[in-house]
Amino acid sequence: MKVQRILPTEEAADLLGLVREIAAGELAPHVAQFEAAHEFPREIVRTLGQAGLLSLAYPEEYGGGGQPYEVYLQALEEIAYHWFAMAEAVNVHNLACFGTATYGTKAQRAELLPGMLGGELLGAYCLSEPEAGSDAASLTTRAVRQDDGYHITGTKSWVTHAGYADFYNVFTRTGGPGARGLSCLVVPSGTPGMVVHERERKLGVWSSPTAQIGFDDVRVPAERLIGREGKGFLIAMGALDCGRLGIAACAVGIAQAATDYAVRYAKERHQFGQRIISFQGVGFMLADMATQIAAARALTLAAARLKDAGLPYSLEAAKAKLFATDMAMKVTTDAVQVLGGAGYVADHPVERWMREAKLLQIVEGTNQIQRMVISQGLD
Repeated sequence: MKVQRILPTEEAADLLGLVREIAAGELAPHVAQFEAAHEFPREIVRTLGQAGLLSLAYPEEYGGGGQPYEVYLQALEEIAYHWFAMAEAVNVHNLACFGTATYGTKAQRAELLPGMLGGELLGAYCLSEPEAGSDAASLTTRAVRQDDGYHITGTKSWVTHAGYADFYNVFTRTGGPGARGLSCLVVPSGTPGMVVHERERKLGVWSSPTAQIGFDDVRVPAERLIGREGKGFLIAMGALDCGRLGIAACAVGIAQAATDYAVRYAKERHQFGQRIISFQGVGFMLADMATQIAAARALTLAAARLKDAGLPYSLEAAKAKLFATDMAMKVTTDAVQVLGGAGYVADHPVERWMREAKLLQIVEGTNQIQRMVISQGLD
């Protein structure tokens, strides 16, 4: 991947070099094996954690990397370029840490964040339910306050890292109907009453485990309530703003990988006595792919710089997520087309990237939801 980057510091440039080295050496050689086996590479994720890559954007005082979001997103892009499931693991873990880091009390941050950000633990984000996906304010999982803490009952869906995470950020109803009745609790893995259901059989990202989790009168100490009761929806939406930028960066990484592969193939494949890249039908398609990637990258980093400057960025995050993921779907589909029949078989990774790109149009709010967010925010 030859991308000309403008980074804020020499340290950031060195960091991106390290990420690239780890991704090429520790991730890329194992993708095919773990994807084919539908196996989650927990030890490889731990390697990312030990290198500090699970917590780049969080404060150094609690064990994070202290990096601007624009640097974190470019690191995430590099990881996604080599193995999207590992970039998704990083992004989901960052979502799971967001509530404690942003809304936790000083005591909660001091107690929980060093472990969350230290690299050994892995988090999960539990928002969606069987009947509450895009409409998060209607979720029904309930937590009842009793003398010994909160008792959670309900079911969470589409939980990435289900059964592998060390802690779960669980959004649950503690009050009345609607968004104001929601709260956020951090639930340790292995808490009695938590049941991980059978893994979902997905179109792609096979090495990443996704499943429902049932909560049957799961007791959580009151000290694990993040913020105060009724803050859950605000925490969830803030986390999703960050997560949408992460998904946009992943989309750029996947699209760049597919384009680079398609370009190499088009330069090596000969038909009618010449390389197929010399045909306008192929060459112009590749030119459009490269241009769309550059535009998505610029839009994503522009939104990240707003976040780093402390300025409102929710709408820009939605725009970046929408544009970058639609772009990735188009680019990976075109990459398959460039390879022709070869693109449709698993001997080449472009079919995997196309399947992975489809997921990106759905997670962290479908692209239809992004269009609603953007249209409602227009002056």
